[in-house]
Amino acid sequence: MSDPFGTAAVRDRVLAAWTASPARFREDANAEQDLTHGAYRDRLLVELAQNAADAAARAGVPGRLRLSLVDGSLCAANTGAPLDRAGAEALATLRASAKRDGDSVGRFGVGFAAVLTVTDAPSVLSTSGGIRFSADRTRAVVAEVPALAAELRRRSGQVPVLRLPWPADPLPPGDWDTEVRLPLRPDVVDAVRAALSTLDPVLLLALPALRSIDADGRLLTREDDPAGSGGPVGRPESARPEELRTVVLRDGAASSRWVVRSASGLLPADLLASRPAEERDRPEWTVSWAVPVSPAGLPVAPATRPVVHAPTPTDEALSLPAVLLGTFSLSSDRRHVVPGPVTDLLVAAAAAAYAELVAGLPPAPAVLDLVPRPQLAAAELDAALAHAVLAALRTTAWLPLVAAEEPVDRVRPGDAVVVDAAVPDLVDALADLVPGLLPADWSGRGRAAALTALGVRRLSTADVVELVAGADRPPPWWRALYAALADRPDRESLAALPVPLADGRTVTGARGVLLPDADLPAAAASALGLRIVHPDAAHPLLVRLGATPATARGVLADERVLAAAAESYDEEDPEPVAEAVLALVRGARLGPGEIPELAELALRARDGEWYPAGELLLPGSPLATVVADDAPFETVADDLLDRYGPDTLAAVGVLRTFAVVRTGELDLDPDAADHDLDGEAEWREAVLDRFLPQPVPPRLAAFTAVRDLDLVADWERAIPLLTGTSPTVEVQLADGSHRTAPSYTTWWLSTHRTLGGRRPDRLRTPDATDLEGLYDPAPGDPDTLALLGVAAGLDDVLADPDRALDLLDRLGDPARTVPPAILPTIYARLALVLGDAAEPPDRVRTAPGTTVPRAEAVVLDRPYLLPLLTRTPVPAGAAAGPVADLLDLPTASELLGDPVPAGEPRRRRPWADVPGAALAAARCGAAVPDAVVVEHDALTAGGVPVGWWPAGRTDHTDGSPDALGRALAWRLGAWPARAAAAEALRHPGDEALAREDALG
Repeated sequence: MSDPFGTAAVRDRVLAAWTASPARFREDANAEQDLTHGAYRDRLLVELAQNAADAAARAGVPGRLRLSLVDGSLCAANTGAPLDRAGAEALATLRASAKRDGDSVGRFGVGFAAVLTVTDAPSVLSTSGGIRFSADRTRAVVAEVPALAAELRRRSGQVPVLRLPWPADPLPPGDWDTEVRLPLRPDVVDAVRAALSTLDPVLLLALPALRSIDADGRLLTREDDPAGSGGPVGRPESARPEELRTVVLRDGAASSRWVVRSASGLLPADLLASRPAEERDRPEWTVSWAVPVSPAGLPVAPATRPVVHAPTPTDEALSLPAVLLGTFSLSSDRRHVVPGPVTDLLVAAAAAAYAELVAGLPPAPAVLDLVPRPQLAAAELDAALAHAVLAALRTTAWLPLVAAEEPVDRVRPGDAVVVDAAVPDLVDALADLVPGLLPADWSGRGRAAALTALGVRRLSTADVVELVAGADRPPPWWRALYAALADRPDRESLAALPVPLADGRTVTGARGVLLPDADLPAAAASALGLRIVHPDAAHPLLVRLGATPATARGVLADERVLAAAAESYDEEDPEPVAEAVLALVRGARLGPGEIPELAELALRARDGEWYPAGELLLPGSPLATVVADDAPFETVADDLLDRYGPDTLAAVGVLRTFAVVRTGELDLDPDAADHDLDGEAEWREAVLDRFLPQPVPPRLAAFTAVRDLDLVADWERAIPLLTGTSPTVEVQLADGSHRTAPSYTTWWLSTHRTLGGRRPDRLRTPDATDLEGLYDPAPGDPDTLALLGVAAGLDDVLADPDRALDLLDRLGDPARTVPPAILPTIYARLALVLGDAAEPPDRVRTAPGTTVPRAEAVVLDRPYLLPLLTRTPVPAGAAAGPVADLLDLPTASELLGDPVPAGEPRRRRPWADVPGAALAAARCGAAVPDAVVVEHDALTAGGVPVGWWPAGRTDHTDGSPDALGRALAWRLGAWPARAAAAEALRHPGDEALAREDALG
């Protein structure tokens, strides 16, 4: 077997040295053992990849590495420069690397020792030759050296494996230039397999010369392409700028995209003087940052182990959310960065490169995730990097300005401003007021810590309010600002927001201003002295801050507006107030009479003079055609009619038809009549008379009355104008009950000659048959007759004391008749209404078609006196006394006294013994009385034959059933039941009568 690498000579030199100095053997064995169990205990795959990358870099070819488990061995095949004599010697020499060029990753020549963590017989086969090592063969050789035998025994056979090389067959030509073969110890096979399955693709970032790694069938690849650029900021003078580039790492079907920023340079000679000789030969330095990004180019958290790579992973923790790769000076175990000026230079360069990388990313808030938090630093180097990066970010212009043109304008954090909890509209509104303002989404949740660390100035709600206090902006700008501030939780900070008014002023704070509704003409309301928010600035936020929503209707009801309208007639120039009020009324679509006070508004008439609106007529209006020529009305000016229309003018009180007075509750005290209505006091008195006596004067819940009825000249055309007017009002009595009474309008119409020249209250409706003969029927439809107060029946007449007096007179009119049905009780009902206060009539009604002079009439109060009367009895029902008082007539008992009955008694017995008395008494609703009945053959009183006569506890009768029935009914106070009592006495044994009564 050939030995192109001179392995025999190497073995001889090493053995000679060990033999000459067994301490050297011991030193080499200890050093190798330290590397195997310490520095390189978990770096096998990384070191194999690093060697493959160095080989590719030396050959200038894209590096490929295949790691495979074959028959219990790990095989690492790579492309690139094959093993040469210097390399083979370096493998067998501790800390004497053959890689002295600046492009190599390996630096100390000890990395290959990592293979000893898994094997005792590594070999390296290259197309140029092969070399192998073996613990067993080394142990056998050492055992034959007497000077070393004792040490070998003390070490229990442990020898430095990589010091004695043997030749091996070269690798046949093919796809690979070199292959490392590692027969695995049985206890490490699973661990190696696991390491292959979890090999981090980020290793390809640390080893750019390596383009792919086949990890036992799991293919990891790297693809590079340029992706923008960024200028260097704060880089040491010796650094070379490099463009941002994009690297795509693939792990099978999965892929990740990384943005990489690098910087490189030469170490100054004064810094190299303090470094080991091996490092002084390689003054080049590089640092690179790599950040994984989303498809949109935004940074995402890297999934790799967060450590510094120098350039392969170390044990230096890194809290920044990126991968740092750099030629940091490492301790001998290659796990920790050595502090010192070289590290300080690389930290500064890394910070500048990091800031350039951040500045090169898309200007989105997600980039803030890359801002370091020095307080989270895990170690000294991590803290130094975090502080340096933060300082570099603070001095780099990388934050985007709001509303910037493409390319996006950038600003340093110290010159940047962000609005707390901002929304886009708010930031847009403030963009030209705040230099350095960042977009709204840069102030979102989770951004505060990063912005604070950068020193970005933050604007609170109160700051925004203070900022806009002196802003001169158009109303739409203010509305946009209010909309943007509407959902802010610290609403109290908005109290001092400026508010533009419709009159051009700007006030501080919304409290007390009026927020116009869509129907409110703001200019008109402002002309009346109200503080109205400019319509283009109006926003619901102002209501929540104390503004009052204002509709045109609401403003018209404002006391200040009503006062302005009422006082307008006294103004030197009423026109501004008139114009403003008319505009408001038009906006409110007010109906006539809805705000009666507006009738006092001064308006111009055709004659050029000013009059209260309520004294003006619309030209050609219906009311103008029915009032008298001398009515105190003028016609409104034509130009006002043209500009505002008849509906608006009618709403302020200009008369198209009758004006209506409307109020709320009304006390019916006649002395309180104050609505300038003709006869209002008399109407109040008439309503009161209906319900007297009352402990408390009745009240109306609401009062509505048609005005100016006394000015009408043509009632035939006027009555249709009153259609829809209520004929009644609701009266509340002292006990809380409610009754109805004629409204003022109906009362006035009914008491004046408004129906064909006659008073409606002296007529009846056609269907009021209980008044037939007493009142003439009125023509017209029922609604019109009700409005005019035409009586719909006797109850209507008796409800009004004035009408009741008229009815009393009509009853005595010989030319009239009375319906028989009402005659028996009509005087009694009148007496209940009028008492004895009425003037007695000259004639009284005694029959439906008969009247007699009052001197010839009498009120029958005792029916048994009827045969003795010489005067005509007046029907009084059960109210003989009140009727006698009403008509100023004597009663029969007053006129005749109490004559004594006379006659020959035939039989005397108690009522209880009279056959049929029990049934008769029951029909009277009482029990048989404890009295005596005396029957006479011929009974007289005052010399006049009578059928019955009561006298104390005795009833005298002629013995007939009719007389007995009358006597029993009178004694029991059941006079209307006298016929039923007589029937029972006439048929005392008829059981059918009792059964019939049982039916009810």
